Amino acid sequence: MSTSNWGKDRKENGGLKAAIYVRVSTPRQAEKELSITDQRNQAHAYCERKGWHVVASYEDAGLSGTDENRPQLQKLMDDAARPEKPFDVVIVHSFSRFFRDAYQFEFHRRNLVKHDVNLASISQETGDDPMGDMVRQVLNVFDEYQSKENAKHVRRAMIENAKQGFWNGGPPPYGYRTTVAETRGITEKKVLEIEPAEATIVRLVFELCGKNRGVRAIAAELNKSGLRNRNGKNFASTRVHEFLTQTAYAGRFYFNRTDTRNKRPRDPSEWVEIKTPIIIEPDTFDRVQRKLEARRPTNTPPRIVNGPTLLTGILKCGTCGGGMTLRTGKGGRYRYYVCNRSATEGKTACPGRSVRMDKLDKLVIEQLESRILSPDRLSEMLAQLIERNSKQSDQKASEVKALRKEFRVTEEKIGRLYDALASGTVEHTESFRQSVSKFEGMREDLLRRIASVERHRNVPVDLLTPENVKRFGKALGRQLRNPDSTLRKTYTRQFIDRIEARDREIRIYGPKHALAAGVAYGLDRAIEEVPVSVREWWARQDSNLQPDRYERPALTS
Repeated sequence: MSTSNWGKDRKENGGLKAAIYVRVSTPRQAEKELSITDQRNQAHAYCERKGWHVVASYEDAGLSGTDENRPQLQKLMDDAARPEKPFDVVIVHSFSRFFRDAYQFEFHRRNLVKHDVNLASISQETGDDPMGDMVRQVLNVFDEYQSKENAKHVRRAMIENAKQGFWNGGPPPYGYRTTVAETRGITEKKVLEIEPAEATIVRLVFELCGKNRGVRAIAAELNKSGLRNRNGKNFASTRVHEFLTQTAYAGRFYFNRTDTRNKRPRDPSEWVEIKTPIIIEPDTFDRVQRKLEARRPTNTPPRIVNGPTLLTGILKCGTCGGGMTLRTGKGGRYRYYVCNRSATEGKTACPGRSVRMDKLDKLVIEQLESRILSPDRLSEMLAQLIERNSKQSDQKASEVKALRKEFRVTEEKIGRLYDALASGTVEHTESFRQSVSKFEGMREDLLRRIASVERHRNVPVDLLTPENVKRFGKALGRQLRNPDSTLRKTYTRQFIDRIEARDREIRIYGPKHALAAGVAYGLDRAIEEVPVSVREWWARQDSNLQPDRYERPALTS
């Protein structure tokens, strides 16, 4: 039955009840092409000619026709399924206003038909006989093809716009606002500039993170201070994490990181870097990224970072090397570190051992303070570190020299590419841009490697003075005795890499570079400066003192 005949049959019973659905994808369509108002006016005129009564109107502005998650579309579908049947037909300007995806179009149209609701197009009238179905499906296929072609051309234009350093629209990252850099015809080219009030909050977030505050603690402190998000709401921990990982603050924003159709990340080779005004110095930003990486649950389980036990995660069984975890006895009155492998796999896997938690915690802190943090012991270990670095000086110097040579070669390759572009030998094609991007990535990687080698090569000997050694030992000792378990664990894990519990001794390993950074720069800076650990403390009886025998109580069940 054709749409017109179908309408004529129903008119005899008092006329059809019609619902209008209108949509535009972009603000430009709303202003310069087929506007919401124009679609609505044409739909009303169409219904008037047909003698249909408009009883409802649904509008989705700025939403893609390939996306079914449109609020008003979903409301229309829900209303169509209501038992009282509020309308008989849905009017659209063209089928593409309903959907630009052939499968989704037919799926939703059939849902309407199932509830005895027809779909009519003002500009593309078709019958609902087999011929009409075929015509409608052909139109849908062409609409989908046109949508994909448009998306391809828009994406190409946006990538080129980003490569020229311009902002492609949408809300700018927190801490920035957009400003018009130039006008080309009727098009305004915009770039990011710093929004002072928001940038102050961003800097505060990074400052608090540098003081070893977690994202939840930072969010709580911002809210307690009366600071609010851009939308006027409180800061959430997820928002704080977005701040801490936003590369734009360090001067580089990446466009085209995600496929907007399926929300999947794109390969980094497809990203486009846009230079942005710097809010956070790159070195500070990179230190925060290392800190966040170390705290990731995939690297360090949350129970190790936030749990109530001081040594979980670094305490190992001296027999099998497995982790020692918390067990309780006497209804929770007693707490023990026990070999997890023995507890879960049985005595055949490891004979196992258990140690009273309070006694071992106290023993480790006491031995650290008396045997490691004493000025004489600290000075001795730092002297060994300086001597070792001195012996490796030539090797490190050669490594830096080789890296710098490779850096110069990469710089020359980038220069030759741009010279060829300027002379007209090559064109500014996608292949050219990918080549430049590849060599620029190599250059950035070489800079990071050079900085890393230089940092480990240059021990701050002039700052390792007796006064700094003594001051550092006392400060760390105070923190290790701090009743705040979270803060105490932070410092313990920075300066201790591993503890092995044996029957008559414990062995403690830790990084001397962490000690050197702590003596030279202070505790907070040390935690930022030393991201990795190497076993170097109490590793051998001949060069490292070991603590006295500790009591080994039996596990009480």
